[in-house]
Amino acid sequence: MVRKRIGILTGGGDVPGLNAVIKSVTYRGSENDIEVVGLRRGWEALTHLNLEDPTSRSHYIIPLNRENTRTIDRRGGTVLHSSRTNPSKMQKLPDHFVGKDFPVSLSTKGGIATETWDLTGQVLANLSGLGIEHLIAIGGDDTLSYAAKLNALGVKIIAIPKTMDNDVRNTEYCIGFSTAITRASDAIQRQRTTVGSHERIGIFRVFGRDAGFTALYTAYATSIRCVIPEYKVNLDKLIQLLIEEKRANPSNYALVVLSEGAEWEGYKLQEYGEPDAYGHRKKASVAESLADEIKRRVGEETITSDLTYDLRSGDPDFIDKLVALTFGNMAYDAILERKTGLMSALVEGRYDLVPIPDAKLGPRKLDVASTYNTERYRPIYANKRGLPIFLNRAS
Repeated sequence: MVRKRIGILTGGGDVPGLNAVIKSVTYRGSENDIEVVGLRRGWEALTHLNLEDPTSRSHYIIPLNRENTRTIDRRGGTVLHSSRTNPSKMQKLPDHFVGKDFPVSLSTKGGIATETWDLTGQVLANLSGLGIEHLIAIGGDDTLSYAAKLNALGVKIIAIPKTMDNDVRNTEYCIGFSTAITRASDAIQRQRTTVGSHERIGIFRVFGRDAGFTALYTAYATSIRCVIPEYKVNLDKLIQLLIEEKRANPSNYALVVLSEGAEWEGYKLQEYGEPDAYGHRKKASVAESLADEIKRRVGEETITSDLTYDLRSGDPDFIDKLVALTFGNMAYDAILERKTGLMSALVEGRYDLVPIPDAKLGPRKLDVASTYNTERYRPIYANKRGLPIFLNRAS
């Protein structure tokens, strides 16, 4: 009898906790005599894999077992590696597919025409060739948008949300968020000594392309001001608040944390470089822009610190390990029940299975009215009774 086979992949940016998911699924599979196959480098494994080439197979496929996953949950990152591959919009065909017929799309931006190929047919063929009956996709909104497409095409798939931005819809929590806040809080607390010693304004930049969860919760935990993408602050007012706070502080300093996608009135965040597979370009540092404005307008010296990649590095904290292990086990249970199109989630503070989010709705956003004090540019601390543990509801 052929053993049932599960595939698992991690896409997009790494976060602490991914390895705990991989291990939990692998261990559960060993208990039920189910094979677990790791698909390396995210969706790239299913677009670039050449089933006829042993080198390609070893590059993209790894059988997972108790021996090779025994200790992986003790460290961060992902042993399966990752990529930002979008199989629906491949800008370059793998060498062994050049000349073959795939659906082509042509898009024009800034007067430049770009040709992309849809390799979804090849993804389906590789899943079939590998004998994968059920797939677990771990990722953020980009990775999961393609998971939803595969589900619509009949692939049995379960999703697990991960992103430091915590902006995947239908869940209150994504793997990586707690560790990111822990890392950011620790870094800011340490840097208070330097900012205070030099009597400056400390400006910290954290991840948050479209949503301000990471900045807001960091500000909440460290009692500092924040600027988020969901609300454009008045720059003169922000600077005045920081100056007043600095002068009132016995150590003569003030701190503010900004989401990478934050803007203020009259300011448009600059982007640069080529867009990635999902259309995202790199963002210029809003922290440096704010520092320049403070210097120009009031002559105050600043210290800027980009905390972004440091937040996703290292080992998971307790919350991320707990949630990752639980999300992984929930996904596995769903597979045993032959469910598909669902995502492990936290809803009203309880673990649940919910539909994979509709990509057309975009990322989840903060509710400014209940979370952000638009007069003080700080989190709202009042009226939290009755909220789930992470102080926000799935949307």
